[in-house]
Amino acid sequence: METGVILMLIVIATAVALFVTERLRVDMVALLVLVMLFWFGLVTPQEAISGFSSNAVIAIISVMILGGGIERTGVTGHLSRFIVGIAGKNEKRLLATFSAAVGGLSAFIQNIGSVALFHPALIRIAKTTGIPPSRLVMPMGFAAITGGTLTMIGSGALIILNDLLVASGAEPFGFFAVTPVGLLLLCTAILYFLLLGPYVLPGGHPESRRPGSQEALVDTWQLPTEMHHYHIPAASPLVGKEREEVRLKTDYSLHLLAVTEKKEVSYAPWRHATLRAGQYLTLLGRAEDAERFASDYSLQRSLYQERLSAEVGGVYAGFAEIVVRPHAQIAGSSLREIAFRKTYGVEPIMFSSGGAETRMGFFDTPLSAGDAIVVFGPWSSIHTLAADPNFILSTRVEEPAMRREKAPVAVLCFAGGIALTLTGIPISMGLLTGALVMILTGVLSIDEAYRSIDWKTIFLLAGLIPLGTAMINTGTAALIAGSVLPLIGGAHPLLLFIGIGALATLFTLLMSNLGAVVILVPIALLIGAETGIDPRGLALLVGLCASNSFLLPTHQVNAFLMSSGGYHTSDYLKAGSILTVLFLVVVSGWVYMLFV
Repeated sequence: METGVILMLIVIATAVALFVTERLRVDMVALLVLVMLFWFGLVTPQEAISGFSSNAVIAIISVMILGGGIERTGVTGHLSRFIVGIAGKNEKRLLATFSAAVGGLSAFIQNIGSVALFHPALIRIAKTTGIPPSRLVMPMGFAAITGGTLTMIGSGALIILNDLLVASGAEPFGFFAVTPVGLLLLCTAILYFLLLGPYVLPGGHPESRRPGSQEALVDTWQLPTEMHHYHIPAASPLVGKEREEVRLKTDYSLHLLAVTEKKEVSYAPWRHATLRAGQYLTLLGRAEDAERFASDYSLQRSLYQERLSAEVGGVYAGFAEIVVRPHAQIAGSSLREIAFRKTYGVEPIMFSSGGAETRMGFFDTPLSAGDAIVVFGPWSSIHTLAADPNFILSTRVEEPAMRREKAPVAVLCFAGGIALTLTGIPISMGLLTGALVMILTGVLSIDEAYRSIDWKTIFLLAGLIPLGTAMINTGTAALIAGSVLPLIGGAHPLLLFIGIGALATLFTLLMSNLGAVVILVPIALLIGAETGIDPRGLALLVGLCASNSFLLPTHQVNAFLMSSGGYHTSDYLKAGSILTVLFLVVVSGWVYMLFV
């Protein structure tokens, strides 16, 4: 065995061992692999750093920027409410809805593009429903990968497969040739997580993320978090009363966060605001207090509770802590005197002065430097409050100021970037064009674009790409294929299919799926000619199994979702092992029935 092959096997063994044992972070493992390949002389300096300019890495960077723009303009919020309206807040319904939508879209666009569209909405829904993102993100990613097998343009592996068949003189496959098995694979993946998800998906890794400012505020000040929504009927005694007359805080320990009328949401209504029939009230407090209030005033629980929860609770509004500045002009004045609600559009929840906390009856207390006020309101109002010279915002605002007027531009940039990739332009250039236009049109600033990039994912992908190059350069890939395939050449056709499919799966985990197809398809065609099995069937088997990428976070979709899901390599091994076997069995069985 040549020295280059031996060194290559050492690098592969080291990478796999570190991925499995998790002694180092995955991006550090990728960089270690890159450096080892260079110092072992397995790649040139240019090849070692080629991953940073590769099609996949540039596409991922562009997708992250496009996703950031979609999020910043509020498009994600609309998509979230639409999906919640269909699936509700049930974990299994959300899982099935997201997976089916992303998988179906992946039939026509690159799977990373379909994931980028739905990923921000999924994270937002997970945040508002309390479902750990780890329970939803991986199923969506796996659905995107399997959805790429629905058509012959759904994945790069199937596209290049047809090119290789034409080059060899064989007939290419039609557009929908793989649709039956693609549907079967997508349904298998969805049913797999619906049935076994509670056992194979992690419940969340608390150590992988720090608590957000909302969680920290709620825990620090023991804030109420239950929201209740009620409709004011015409016969309610509440009709015609001003907010101040109702004595919500003193009599019911409730906060009136918002009033919705004809789809217009008014946050923190002024104390003299008149309540009218047909309005919807959003209250914060204990359920028993809300029910007592509703009973006293003949209110009806809102049928639009899910929509209002998404609108008011966390998507466009949240908690914040502000502190009165030294020498503030408002010092000595009370919240009532400065018309706090009317001026700033936020609801005061609690007040702290000199170490003493007050949760009601503080509106007439004179303000002094250092006093802290916890408020609830829309993020836009909180940003305005933070800019007021009288106050200091002492908590990080998780939600940036929305640029809703840019929403149509953001959607056009996203759709345009995807559309360009369908014209034959490399996916990296199509998506990068969309991302650049998004920045030039002011959807995102260049600094915001940089902040939207998850550099851990970028270094993971860029560090591993030279591994595939080295496997080809050293002849390791050809050696493995040439050694394994003859061993199964005389086996039963079904076992032959399983063996070739397993080899394609192994190759796609260690190198790009395109590289796996380029190496194995010519060998599969030769084996088909020697055994009398339709060579096109064996080639199609390789092209399909090049999407069997569930065991390691080396596929670009898995790498893209790893951070947001809080996943470790062990999570992919646990959830992906069974699905890898199911994928292999389904594809091998379908190809066997179709071509033998």
